[in-house]
Amino acid sequence: MPTDPEKRPSQPTSFEDMPLHPTIRAGVRELGYTEPTPIQSRTIPDAVLGRDLIGTAQTGTGKTAAFLLPILERLLDHPPGRILALVLTPTRELALQANEFLDKLGRHTRLHGAAVYGGVGMGEQERALRGGAEIVVATPGRRLDHMSRGYVNFTNLEILVLDEADRMLDMGFLPDVRRILSRLPRRRQTMLFSATMPPEVVRLARDFLNEPKTVQVDSTAAAAVGVSHLALPVPTHLKTDLLVELLTDQTMTSVLVFTRTKHRADRLARQLTLKGVNATVIHGDRSQSQRVKALDGFKTGHHRVLVATDIAARGIDVEGVSHVVNYDVPGEPDVYIHRVGRTARAQRLGDAFSLVGREEEDDMHRIEQRLGVEIRRALIPGFDYKRAAPDRSEAGAGQFRGGGGRRGERRGPPRGDRDRGRGRPPNRGRSGGASRPAAEPRRERRANW
Repeated sequence: MPTDPEKRPSQPTSFEDMPLHPTIRAGVRELGYTEPTPIQSRTIPDAVLGRDLIGTAQTGTGKTAAFLLPILERLLDHPPGRILALVLTPTRELALQANEFLDKLGRHTRLHGAAVYGGVGMGEQERALRGGAEIVVATPGRRLDHMSRGYVNFTNLEILVLDEADRMLDMGFLPDVRRILSRLPRRRQTMLFSATMPPEVVRLARDFLNEPKTVQVDSTAAAAVGVSHLALPVPTHLKTDLLVELLTDQTMTSVLVFTRTKHRADRLARQLTLKGVNATVIHGDRSQSQRVKALDGFKTGHHRVLVATDIAARGIDVEGVSHVVNYDVPGEPDVYIHRVGRTARAQRLGDAFSLVGREEEDDMHRIEQRLGVEIRRALIPGFDYKRAAPDRSEAGAGQFRGGGGRRGERRGPPRGDRDRGRGRPPNRGRSGGASRPAAEPRRERRANW
């Protein structure tokens, strides 16, 4: 139930001041965290008291800990072996990531978590659901699969979390989420976290949350914090060569490269590998084991470059991503924000490069308008921008041509991705852009061509 506004806990400035048990604070310390992020300091005290919450903040701001820490605190003394908390999240990677984080935060407690997701057998997940896991992190589709078999008992459920709610909307999961929520005990704490709050998510919150506290943390400006944005105009047929040239800069130690489609991701990863770059790829058509292997290889530094479609743009928490490269400029500003949010996480610094073909300038202009700055353009010294495109008869219809890839390719995130100096341009600052307004005449903005 809501607490009296006069008695709400103040916002702590240290995890040592949080209303958390010493065993939980020990897990936090061992992960190297000392100061809570704004979304954490403004939600954890109320969440620990059992209040319903809506938290709106961009990726990389610590939303996962904002709900996992209260879950651990509230369930610490409960009897084991019953499902007490359920976290719904849109993708397999997010479910695995949240469960891994839960294990680290709660390593000194007796609470156990289980990740439930599609693409793998159900046997091991069934055993975890039948007994032993108090906290379940699941994707909606696989959760419904288990529920339909009759062995999932939600009678004792006390906490529900909807993570990345707007992403679940984008991926078409809200009907599944509503079906799951309708089968849960009505007396529970519900927390909803999202980067944005479209009308459908607002209606979901209104229907299933009880007088929630709403916390919004810089949702429109957070994308620019800590990120240095740079646009690199380049003929589309030279994008791969320019990317290879950029990668000669050894400060690009951990690079996440985004393409528009799965086909282009596979092709680019192959091309980079042939040119001696240690690259791997992740997208919706890769098997679960392939996706886990690719992410693990990127996290550990075995792979310097991870080529991805937008399935990896939301919520994948890889520490130390030094650079995000938009091989294809996204058609929607929100997608750009979510992509570049993979670097400069948790108040660190990072770089975002966009390889901009002529036909992508309009997309780049919309991104600049959303950010409120004009992103600086630059050319790479010594790079030959005048090389002719390969002959179409030799390249074939699948060659990278134009911002949309192959003829007839769909712009935007592919349907198959549902859950389902040398090199470095001189004088780059971290201001995120020049001082001129984004709406300047387009003629001057294209002068670098």
